[in-house]
Amino acid sequence: MSAASAAERLDEVRTVIGRAAALAGRAREAVTLIAVSKTHGADAIRPLLEAGQRVFGENRVQEAQEKWPALQAEFAGVELHLIGSLQSNKAAEAVALFDVIHSVDRPSLVEALGRAMAKQDRRPACFLQVNIGDEPQKGGCGVADLPALIGAARAAELPLAGLMCIPPADVEPAPYFALLAKLARRQSLPGLSMGMSGDYPTAVTIGATHVRVGTALFGERR
Repeated sequence: MSAASAAERLDEVRTVIGRAAALAGRAREAVTLIAVSKTHGADAIRPLLEAGQRVFGENRVQEAQEKWPALQAEFAGVELHLIGSLQSNKAAEAVALFDVIHSVDRPSLVEALGRAMAKQDRRPACFLQVNIGDEPQKGGCGVADLPALIGAARAAELPLAGLMCIPPADVEPAPYFALLAKLARRQSLPGLSMGMSGDYPTAVTIGATHVRVGTALFGERR
């Protein structure tokens, strides 16, 4: 991807976010665009960095460890978000590398992150992932179990940013986004990590504070 095409794609996505935010009476600046760079190498990421994007999302700790330290040395101000599932035994590595963790979904992970943060004196913001469609194959905390998980996260002194979800595929996402927004309001959590390349405009109109966009910025994955 050339620098010019990267800049064009980035501008288009930002324009769509701004339009959706305006429809909902929100400011464009209220929405953080996370460029999902998982499976993409440094050569694909660099043009977006050169175009001014600074917030990126990765699925796996090891992949991020391999490519981001060099890019962060080259480009100042990069913010890294872990958006994929996290094993408890990788909690310390995630705390060391990421600025925000979106996939906190069970008490054992809460405990592991709490210990790692205390030991490293580093406190990445955390989103609690909700299995909003109650799908057995997906990660995330069940809706009924969410109050207990929030209690555990607060007891462990995790910096709670809000809630995250991935709605079921191939159905209208709006009701699932609305449910997540309702759950967040009920628990006084400000952040909503929801919306991907296929549905981020809808997510923004319903209140998303963070959208996770990959294909619209990088093109179809090989």
